[in-house]
Order: sequence, then structure tokens, then C-alpha cells
Amino acid sequence: MSKRVWRFGLAVVLALSIGQMNAAAAKRVTSGENEGFYKELDFFGDVLDRVQSDYVEETQPKQLIYGALKGMLATLDPYSQFLDPDSYNELKVETEGEFGGLGIEITIKDDLLTVISPIDDTPAYQAGLVPGDRIVKIDGELTRGITLLDAVKKLRGKPHTKVTLTLLREKEAELKEVVLERAIIKIDSVREAAVLEEHIAYIRLSDFREKTTEELEAALQKLKEQSMDSLILDLRNNPGGLLDVAVSVAELFLNRHELIVTTKGRVRNQNQEMRSSIDGPVSELPLVVLINEGSASASEILAGAIQDHHRGVVIGTKSHGKASVQTIFPLKDGSALRLTTSKYFTPSGRSIHGQGIPPDVEVPFEKPSEEKAKGEQVAEVFKRVETGVKPDEKALTLAARKRQDNQLARAIDLLKGIKVYQTKEKEHVAVN
Repeated sequence: MSKRVWRFGLAVVLALSIGQMNAAAAKRVTSGENEGFYKELDFFGDVLDRVQSDYVEETQPKQLIYGALKGMLATLDPYSQFLDPDSYNELKVETEGEFGGLGIEITIKDDLLTVISPIDDTPAYQAGLVPGDRIVKIDGELTRGITLLDAVKKLRGKPHTKVTLTLLREKEAELKEVVLERAIIKIDSVREAAVLEEHIAYIRLSDFREKTTEELEAALQKLKEQSMDSLILDLRNNPGGLLDVAVSVAELFLNRHELIVTTKGRVRNQNQEMRSSIDGPVSELPLVVLINEGSASASEILAGAIQDHHRGVVIGTKSHGKASVQTIFPLKDGSALRLTTSKYFTPSGRSIHGQGIPPDVEVPFEKPSEEKAKGEQVAEVFKRVETGVKPDEKALTLAARKRQDNQLARAIDLLKGIKVYQTKEKEHVAVN
């Protein structure tokens, strides 16, 4: 087969592939709107010919094409990726809520591999990784120029195998080396749900997966049965997840027809307004939302909708600032494209990409001193001895955290104030 015929065939195949993903884009390419497309494709063919003919070892066409696709997607943004069949299968497993690895959400920020957040009760969380940590080495290899896909492959592995990470923490000059043991990561989106005090309930949401809405509805129902009259929704270190799940979760807190998020892309069907289709079961409940720099993507959609509709008070520190939407395009050989197809905007039209959501009340986290933590632990032990009552372990954990977590304590105080104000408002109306 001549080079000319071979390249023409490659051009047709690529155009057809584009057509499978987006007919409008294919029309633009084949109509001659982008005349440079075939010229650059010819240049690509020259390079591919040279590799096939002169590389020191025999090459496999699929490996070359896969490598080219990975490189092409990597030039777009940190979130667009070509997924080979194995990687695509891993992504599907992860979305369903169980996978092997370290339990860490990562991104490329300022050309550095950066931790968005560790997932609760995983090796990464137990090793003390925090949002903003820069991973500069994986098993002694520098991560300079690494793609997200390659980083994920290096971090994941068989359970009980170990990986060494070299970290550079913000505001610290020294490098820190940690050894983590991989594990099967099983994720329940609702990590904690309990009534703290004075009928104030607390829910910690760790991510947005396929079963998140179902889990959250069940948790809210149980808290209602325990006389919940106000709620703290903790989205700190929640790296996000599925767009449709973020919308269905937001519906629980909003009224019917209220705008949740707007998406805008190059293609018309990517421009959408997503509104609540129900009157949320807790749409009237006093609400405080906790966020921090580890709150990203779907977390920001939810927090932004609550903030813009004045549905609740957002407190903590500014969120991560990821406002792009990725769409998965499965391909016929079992691989897939994960492509950024649109950007999202909060109900008021804000774009928070790279900016984050500023809290209504800024409350920086204050890490308690070790002496204070030990003192509170001792006090808790003697309290249990004196009362002779063994409290519920989850309630005990949350009570201890409230004393050590200044952001949570502020959220509780804020809700107490809101409830006092609402009571006085009702009394005033009744008198008049």
C-alpha cells in the first residue's frame, strides 16, 4: 500500500471517528472549514512512517496510535484523557464506588501533580495527606511532565503492595517522604450522619457517585425521625464526581423549578439549564454548608446553587475552583475519550473555574494543639466514668470533633443563632 493511499485511509478513519463522537464537528472537518487538518495529518503520517521503518525495534500500530492519542488529549487540559480499555474499566469501577489504590483525588495544578483531597479512612487519609500537597516523586521517579492518567496508573496497584510518595507541602520548605500500602477502596458517600445537639444534624458527604443520592435520602429520613430541625452539610475535601448526581443531590435542598447549574460548550446540545424537578424534602430546613480548598467540581455545583439561591450559609474557606464538565465517549475497541465538553456556571451566572467559591463566612481551619487534644480526650474518659453511661461511638466521635474542629463549632453556633432569630420572627408575627 502506498503512503498516499495509507494516509488517505487514516484520514477517513479519523474523520469517521470524529463523526461518531460529534456529527457537527465532523461536518466542519470534512467541509473544508479547517483546511489545515489534512495538511497536519500528512505531517503526522510522515512521522509514523519514519517510526515504523527506522525505530530500533519493531513497533505495534495500536501502541503507536494509543500513544499519539494520549499525547493529543494531554495537550488540551488536565482533565481530558484518552483511556485505554484497562483504564476505562478502572474508571467504571471507580464510579460505582469500589476500586484498588490509595484513596486520593489528584489534579495537575501549575504543572505539578497536586492532591485535591484524600478520601476518608483510606491509606492516603491515614498517612496524613492534605489538599494542596504536591507529589514530586512516585517511587523515586520525578513527576515532572506526568499526565493524570499515568499518575493514576502509578498510584494504583494490587492491595497490600506499597508505594512511596515524595511530597512538597505548601508553606513548608522541606520534602516529606511517605510510604503507603495500597488497599481496596470502598466508598460510602455518606460518611457520617448524626444529630449533634439541640436537634442540629450533621452529614459528611465524601463524593458524588452513582448511589450518593439514594444514601443521602436515607440518611436524611433517619435524621428526621430523630427530630432534626436544622442541618450542617459537610463538603470539605469532597472532590466531586458525577454531574447528574450533583443535580439530584441539589434537588433535595431546593424548590421545584429552581436553577441548579448551567453548562455551556461549543456544541448546542452541551448548552443546558438544569433545574430542580421536585420540592426538596429538606428545602425549608435551616442549612449551613462547610467547604474548603478540597471541595471541588460537583461539590462546588451544590455549594454554588445553595449560595446563589440564599438557601443556606456557606462557611469555611474558598473551594478548589474546577468548573469544567467531562464527557465519556466509549470507542469500539473498548477504549474511551474523557473529554472536557463544557464549562458550568452557578445559577447567578458565575464562572468559578480557577477561582473557587468564596464562603459567605470565612473561617480558616485551626488545627488544635496536641496538648489540647490530649486534654479533651482525658476529659471525655472521666466523663464516661462519672456518668456510667456508654455513649454511642459515632456520637462520641462527632462530639469530640466538634471541640477540635473550629469550623464545625462555628457552623453549630450559626445554626443556633438562625433558629433563635426564626423563633423571634414567628413570635413577632403572632403578636401582630
